[in-house]
Amino acid sequence: MALALALPEPAAAEFSGVDYTLTNQNEQNFSGQNLANTSFAGATGRHANFSGANLHGAILTQAAFPEANFAGADLSGTLMDKVDLSGADLTGAVLSGAIASGSSFRGATVTDADFSDALIDRVDQRSLCRDAEGTNPITGVDTRLSLGC
Repeated sequence: MALALALPEPAAAEFSGVDYTLTNQNEQNFSGQNLANTSFAGATGRHANFSGANLHGAILTQAAFPEANFAGADLSGTLMDKVDLSGADLTGAVLSGAIASGSSFRGATVTDADFSDALIDRVDQRSLCRDAEGTNPITGVDTRLSLGC
């Protein structure tokens, strides 16, 4: 008779406050992770997966995250000035209070995103308003209203 051992499920990793400054995070999977108050300043993260991650208060300045997945991520209160978010998926993301001046959102998907009180350049705001639609499932805020469209 064989004994079956029940092993505990691995817990989600805790990365809050970790310093990823100037690192290469291309293709990395951070989905569902707690990355609050983490620094990704100057980092690269092409095709990185941050879906459902908590990035509240993170520092993403002068970083490049083209075509990264931030769907459902909490980016509230982040400092993300001069960040390349071109082609990024921000579907359902919360960016309330984010500072994103000088950043590029060219081709980003912002359906159901919440930009309430976010600081973004006027050019980006106009561009995002062309395709913005939906209501954020977490905050209940209309995407177009949060962008000031």
